[in-house]
Amino acid sequence: MIALAVVAGILLVLVPLWDTYETILLPRRLPNDFRISRVLLRSLWNAWRVIARRVGHRPYREIFLSFYPQLSLIALFVVWALGIILGFSLLHWANGSWVRGEAHMSGYPADLYLSGSTFFTLGLGDVVPATGLARFMTVVEAGLGFGFLALLISYVPVLYQSFSPREARITMLDEWAGSPPTAGQILKRAFESRDPGAHLDRLLHGWESGAATILESHLSYPLLAFFRSQHDNQSWLASLCAVLDAAAVVSAGVEGIDPFQARLTFAIGRHTLVDVSQVFRLKPVRDGVERSGPERLGELHRWLVAQGVPVDTRPEAVQRFEELRRLYGPYVAGLSEYLMMPLPALIPPERGRFNWQTTSSTQRIDGAH
Repeated sequence: MIALAVVAGILLVLVPLWDTYETILLPRRLPNDFRISRVLLRSLWNAWRVIARRVGHRPYREIFLSFYPQLSLIALFVVWALGIILGFSLLHWANGSWVRGEAHMSGYPADLYLSGSTFFTLGLGDVVPATGLARFMTVVEAGLGFGFLALLISYVPVLYQSFSPREARITMLDEWAGSPPTAGQILKRAFESRDPGAHLDRLLHGWESGAATILESHLSYPLLAFFRSQHDNQSWLASLCAVLDAAAVVSAGVEGIDPFQARLTFAIGRHTLVDVSQVFRLKPVRDGVERSGPERLGELHRWLVAQGVPVDTRPEAVQRFEELRRLYGPYVAGLSEYLMMPLPALIPPERGRFNWQTTSSTQRIDGAH
């Protein structure tokens, strides 16, 4: 029984410490690894999604979903801390419960109390270790507890420092693509300028860098994928999808636009979607009906031509566009289903809008274009 307690205590200490190290400090994911954080966060998210689907009003549903990253992070910290505290308490008990003090407790309850007060560095002194080994374990736990709390305090700012640049880029896309963003609106906006190629290349180059930032940050900290945007009609997934749609159209052929930058942005954007999907171990799924099929593509081409965008409508261009969409459509659809983030259509909806054109009551500003 003593040997079993020692083994269990060591595992309860080492497993949360390794999980903390890999989650917070390790800048890359390990393949095929079993982790407490992965199991806990996935289980919590599955339960969260079940509840969220019962919320009919979308703004309320988005508010509910926005609570998940922060609350799941707190739950993860609690599980890590409880594991370490229980582990040291078992080690104290296996050592013979050599503790003394004024508290009216003995045996394992005293060991558990000593472990908890030591981990959180309370230093009350009502229960103290009585042997050299017990004192050594107390010092080690106090050091681990201090370092653990310091890591957690530093972890939250790192998450928000990675979250803020992503959201700033999404907000800036509204002036180009509307909200929800669409590829058709991006191309229409570009051709409102005197030099559509230069302006569109600038946008796509910015999203080339933005997609790389999302790739690096979301692989290191997968919890970032669950952070919702400030506006209900925006998300990092919808924005990246709209940019990829626009890059695919340009790569397939738009008169007057050099497709080189579009191809670069498409490559890194598709890379981002595939790798983030693999982090969550998602299988590609068939693209949604509202975004697939020749009817939707024909509707996009007719809309762009009506807006003065000289898109190539020849059969070979249409085939190139469909081939490109098949490279990322299944992955973006899988992430949309898992993260509960709706995907944009190819052209603006009839009641589509720009967020900058609205007031707090969502009324359009008179005279806005």
